[in-house]
Amino acid sequence: MALEDAKHLVDEAFTREDLKGLSFENTFGGATSFLRRRYRKELDGVDIAVTGIPFDQAVTNRPGTRLGPRAIREASALQSPDAPYGWGYDPLTELAIVDYGDLAFDYANISAFPAALTAHIRRILAADVASVALGGDHYITFPMLKAYAEKYGPMALLQFDAHSDSWADDDMDRVDHGTFVYKAVKMGLIDPARSVQVGIRTSNEDTMGVNIIDAAEVHEIGPVETARRIKSILGDHPTYLSFDIDGLDPAYAPGTGTPVWGGLTSPQAARILREIAGINIKGGDVVEVSPPFDTTGVTAIAGAHVATEIICLLGWNKRNND
Repeated sequence: MALEDAKHLVDEAFTREDLKGLSFENTFGGATSFLRRRYRKELDGVDIAVTGIPFDQAVTNRPGTRLGPRAIREASALQSPDAPYGWGYDPLTELAIVDYGDLAFDYANISAFPAALTAHIRRILAADVASVALGGDHYITFPMLKAYAEKYGPMALLQFDAHSDSWADDDMDRVDHGTFVYKAVKMGLIDPARSVQVGIRTSNEDTMGVNIIDAAEVHEIGPVETARRIKSILGDHPTYLSFDIDGLDPAYAPGTGTPVWGGLTSPQAARILREIAGINIKGGDVVEVSPPFDTTGVTAIAGAHVATEIICLLGWNKRNND
């Protein structure tokens, strides 16, 4: 297959026969799925299911992250039709990856949303498939961690974020994107000693025992050393990676609900994600992309690249451990 095949290929989200392989469909046309993967609800023979969680309820300031999954999928079509650059292997050819579509839920029944999301991820994990979720505000990580902890036990959490999201909230049924880490620690879903938050730059006295590499430290020590410290904390513990797009500085990701200056650059984040290859990652998400606040689409582009890197990290483990 070569680039000239674009004149024959269209709507590969529905028409592609194989779950593996690159796609040379025109970037400007065709049905939009994540990286032109096939939409599929059957999980037999699948390695990774990409799924959208179009939810925003507990936003501090700007709403709109419910539109994130659609924007990230569209932005993913802009990526090169070749293998992801710099990894030395092609996860799109080696792995069976599907776009599992979005979570369906009753937008007028918010109290039912968390259980619906946990069940959604539980179905994916029951098929021994990893999930990569496109959000959605950061609350969504909490119900998903419930499903992951059921399968793997307390997880190590690797969180890229401007905020610790560990503000105290003992009402476990309250839906709030700023308290999910607090609740995850309290419920034993994550092991704080094996967890690390990267890019933090807002004050919160109680970090619930989670290790912090704040934005200033990343700028000082650089991405390679940051990655080394991350790996030393995570060890070989089963890890869930959550990337809040506001972990990036607003100059690189203006379309988010809670922008904070002084954050990571896209080059820093890209290098860190490459350098942590080999962590025992089991799944992940990218959250807080809010397209209404970024007419350029650069935030969604960043989100699409982060999700691709999560796929590359998952594939790295599969090819080196199987």
